Amino acid sequence: MAKFVLGIDYGTNSVRTVVVDCADGAIAGTHVFDYPSGEQGVLLDARDHNLARQNPADYIEGLEVSATKALAASGCAAADVIGIGVDTTGSTPIPVDESNTPLAFQAKFAKDPAAQAWLWKDHTGLEEAARITEMAREHRPQYLAKCGNTYSAEWFWAKLWKCLNCAPEVFDAAYSWVEFSDYIPAVLAGVRDSKAVVRGVCAAGHKAMYCDEWDGYPDAGFLAMLDPKLAALRGRLSARAHDANTPAGTLCEEWAAKLGLAAGVPIAIGAFDAHLGAVGAGVAEGTLVKIMGTSACDCTVAPVSRQVEDIPGICGIVKGSILPDHYGIEAGQSAVGDIFKWWVEGVCGGDDALHAALSEETARRKPGRAGLLALDWNNGNRTVLADPKLSGLLLGQSLYTTRAEIYRALIEGTAFGARVIIERLRGHGVPIERIICCGGLAEKNPMLMQIYADVTGCAMEIAASGQTCALGAAISAAVAAGGHRDFASAQAAMTRTKPEAYRPKPENQAVYDELYALYLALHDAFGGVRKEVDLSRIMKRLLSIKEAQN
Repeated sequence: MAKFVLGIDYGTNSVRTVVVDCADGAIAGTHVFDYPSGEQGVLLDARDHNLARQNPADYIEGLEVSATKALAASGCAAADVIGIGVDTTGSTPIPVDESNTPLAFQAKFAKDPAAQAWLWKDHTGLEEAARITEMAREHRPQYLAKCGNTYSAEWFWAKLWKCLNCAPEVFDAAYSWVEFSDYIPAVLAGVRDSKAVVRGVCAAGHKAMYCDEWDGYPDAGFLAMLDPKLAALRGRLSARAHDANTPAGTLCEEWAAKLGLAAGVPIAIGAFDAHLGAVGAGVAEGTLVKIMGTSACDCTVAPVSRQVEDIPGICGIVKGSILPDHYGIEAGQSAVGDIFKWWVEGVCGGDDALHAALSEETARRKPGRAGLLALDWNNGNRTVLADPKLSGLLLGQSLYTTRAEIYRALIEGTAFGARVIIERLRGHGVPIERIICCGGLAEKNPMLMQIYADVTGCAMEIAASGQTCALGAAISAAVAAGGHRDFASAQAAMTRTKPEAYRPKPENQAVYDELYALYLALHDAFGGVRKEVDLSRIMKRLLSIKEAQN
């Protein structure tokens, strides 16, 4: 008898549910629900470009609509659905009351931005993040060592502290804060006590400085150095965070009735979209998965039997965050697809047709022919500099520079940024023998993928599934429900890559190696790595490379 699982994938603008066959990973039904609030689901503030929040009510409505319609499209019988898995954006913490109900559901807080979900790309806590980094370097350096030596404004404690500083009435009203990835499984399980939420180590370890080595979250003494109220909150968080060997619960009667499923269906522990996207793409030791979308997240794993050294600038090394019995290693770029969208749609006033036209035009050009070089920091640098206050740069334009040439330079800039990450991982003993890409950019833009292959010197494979995050959530559900004995067997059965791959072209690699050396000079100079870098030669060197390509 066929067995199916639900993979529920919460992105920045929508939630997608897929119904997946446990036998081979085939998708039997799917439905996407666009969040109705704000601008494409995001609550913004014209006075503060760093603010990005979401209405938790959109999450609940989207859960019911997307799941019921995906199930209807699949034609599956309720009895054939054996598990549910959830992935979400993160760090996206939600202030909740003691019953695990978001404060945003209360009339007094319904319009208060601070009472909403603090979306992953909210950067309002820049000062708080810098202060956490400063205090940890002085008093708890081991905390920073696990997250690349810099705490980010995108992460849990920076957002909570920002709320305390800018909206103390909201912070005081919140009994606790729950990550989005933990909240949805708790809703499905009917958890009515915020202290009973089963928290995943993915969110806790990568974004909240959780580690079993120091008994969980940062100690109360350290948090009290930031603010005594943060120290008091620590006691209201769950004592332990868990990997995927621990389920988040089982489907409660209320949600079983809403979805038309049987109560008691196992719910896998929640995790971030990129981490379960890596699972859905087939991540394993030696395999780097690149989830390429508006931003990019790079994930790989190493068995816990092998010691993994701390890696400066990496977003986190967390035991069990991607696969049980493995260290999950995360890095990424704050903007990738967002940069191309900004140029083509925001500056050039184009649409998908212009994206395609510019891609076609740039694919005919030789590397270095435009004499341009770009830094990919339009939304700051996530890895390896971990500095949100850095910005983009375009160097080498002339009176004859075209918009297609700039488009290509921007793509090349993101590829150079990807190479920095690969070299940082390899330089600290993490083997990268295979790269699997997923996401819309990887699937739809062959020119981009060839540039990435040429810049990095690595073959770029493409995940066969167009929904690797949702598939990864489904795989987690299949393991939690006993549909497969472990993740290795589930991935073997349910994941695969496309037969074609993009392989480096030696003649292009040679040019890109020259350009990459110039990129590193800009990277280190503007990133504050080396103040002695001589920038005066870069424009002239770009012109020399340009002339050589004529």
